Amino acid sequence: MTDGNDGSRFDRLPPTAAERRVAGRPSREAVVGWWVERFGIDEGTFDGYTFWEKGAGKVWAFADAVESPADVEGLGMTFLRTRQEHWKPTTDAVQRFAADAERNVVRLDDADARAFLRGEDTDPGWDGDWGYLIAAHDIAGAVEPIGVGLYVHGELRSQMPKGRRREL
Repeated sequence: MTDGNDGSRFDRLPPTAAERRVAGRPSREAVVGWWVERFGIDEGTFDGYTFWEKGAGKVWAFADAVESPADVEGLGMTFLRTRQEHWKPTTDAVQRFAADAERNVVRLDDADARAFLRGEDTDPGWDGDWGYLIAAHDIAGAVEPIGVGLYVHGELRSQMPKGRRREL
């Protein structure tokens, strides 16, 4: 095994840990398994997607397959941050893949959803797991994921990227 991570290119994640060639790189199996375990998302949701690492722990999802490695600036969407104590899903990934999440979804009322979108912390009265959660809101009769929140010490900390914050 080498530590051949190259931050200037995309490398496809290996299917399993046994096929890993770069130390610390997650496998497709681990990435999909994390979404299934943490959020109760059906693993079939990720069929048709390949997963790539660029840099140390920045995982991207791509709805196709190309040769690995790929020397391009972007490939699909940012999906997950790994190589830190707790893996962190991206807002894009939650909005795209988490509509049917069954676990660790905090449903925000109107006031908390507005505050969350402004990047403010809230206290939604959550009594579930701590850590990264899917923040969701009832929109047009359905529960829709709006972003990622970090729940610690009775507080939901908005992880809404600065450029996507809105005043509603």
